[in-house]
Amino acid sequence: MNPKIDLATPLAAPKQTPAEQTTAAAHTPARTTPPAVRLAGARLSFGDRTLWQDLDLEIQPGEFVAVLGPNGSGKTSLLRMLLGQLSLSAGTAEISGTPTRAGNPDIGYVPQQKTIDGGAQLRGVDLVGLGVDGHRWGLGFRNRKERKRKVAQAIADVGAEKYAHAPLDVLSGGEQQRLRVAQALVGDPKVLLCDEPLLSLDLANQRLVSELIDKRRHTHDTAVLFVTHEINPILPLVDRVLYLVDGKFRIGTPDEVMTSEVLSELYRTQVDVLRVRGRLVVVGTGDAMDALGADGAQHCHGENAQHCHSDADEVRS
Repeated sequence: MNPKIDLATPLAAPKQTPAEQTTAAAHTPARTTPPAVRLAGARLSFGDRTLWQDLDLEIQPGEFVAVLGPNGSGKTSLLRMLLGQLSLSAGTAEISGTPTRAGNPDIGYVPQQKTIDGGAQLRGVDLVGLGVDGHRWGLGFRNRKERKRKVAQAIADVGAEKYAHAPLDVLSGGEQQRLRVAQALVGDPKVLLCDEPLLSLDLANQRLVSELIDKRRHTHDTAVLFVTHEINPILPLVDRVLYLVDGKFRIGTPDEVMTSEVLSELYRTQVDVLRVRGRLVVVGTGDAMDALGADGAQHCHGENAQHCHSDADEVRS
């Protein structure tokens, strides 16, 4: 007679030898962290005009990616899309494995340095505090202590303790921008989106703000997407470059993208890229990155002349 088997009770798995256990562990797929930013087949259009399309991009935690290109090429629009303010025309976009949306706490945002209205009466601590709860109404009593701690820590991280309680309109551009970096970091974001944060700053403050952002990505594995017209202040920090021009793009290391051959292909005219004392000098684009400014467009000639343009002709993205 066959022995009775209880089908409701699972059979015990045979005991594995140490060698079998090691082999099984080696073949068990490890859990992977999703990219901090992922774009797949992304296209962004406004009416008949396409800013960029077929954009595939993965930015890993801790990676520093610079976004370059002339005005109107879609650099700021790329950030606005990741912030959930614009919708893609095609494709998908994710932040840390989840679709982009407005008010995502995984994102910190550093804007351009702007003049503060003297009548605003906003202090540095107030500005940084908006990064904690500026997206919602009210503040529970039990959360006030934690909020105060977070704000104080963010201010200390950027070295702004001495003037954090002063009105913003009496602070220098560099001091204000330090506080904007603190505001972006106070929520402990996984992704830092920077929209030309060095604009209007002197060289010393450009270096300081760049170093603050670079320090953060190294200490907290924060991914950085950094829109700029001028790559030299951040050139030693950049892992990859996304260069956008007239609906086309290139992605790669600075050495791969910032070449005469690649930029000439993107701009469809002769562009010269030179290295002088560790700095990149670009001539021939006619945009803000050009060493000659709008005069750089004089490199254009013949059938390429229609592609020459100056900053005055561009519409800011």
